[in-house]
Amino acid sequence: MDKNVLLWVVVAFLVVLLILMYLGWQARRRRQASLPATRPVPATVGDEFFRASAFYVATTLAGEPLNRVAVNGLGFRARAEIIVASEGIVLAIPGQPQTWLPANDLRGVDRATWTIDRVVERDGLVLVAWDLVGDDSRVSVDSYLRFDRAAEVTTFSEAVTRLLHNSASHSSTQGGLA
Repeated sequence: MDKNVLLWVVVAFLVVLLILMYLGWQARRRRQASLPATRPVPATVGDEFFRASAFYVATTLAGEPLNRVAVNGLGFRARAEIIVASEGIVLAIPGQPQTWLPANDLRGVDRATWTIDRVVERDGLVLVAWDLVGDDSRVSVDSYLRFDRAAEVTTFSEAVTRLLHNSASHSSTQGGLA
């Protein structure tokens, strides 16, 4: 077979592969178009407990670490600024609108070893479980973060746990209304 023919076969295969990847991503976005939008960051987020730069790995549907959420600015991994404040968590991914995770929408914090397209050492990822809340729907999701230092993992987890505790205390004293 002529070298030029082989080259064109390989190029055509790669082009077809890229087109299929693009179509798959668009199909995922269409399927997830009904997910509630993320909330914008409010003017005041309360007292800051924690701030660090971390690697935002992914957000997936809760309990489905291979089912990436591809809408609402959560589809691509990147370095991100993470802020835990008394009213919630700010997730600032460059090139995307900042995402607000209100304290009342948080479900927990845990450790993980893998999620879509990322496997690390045991408990090398931090999982933040939260709910995307819309006018008439609530979808549970898990966001995965990777911090540079072990001390940041501990401090972040403690800050989120404190936030969860404060949110639960506030909800119970307010009759479940926030």
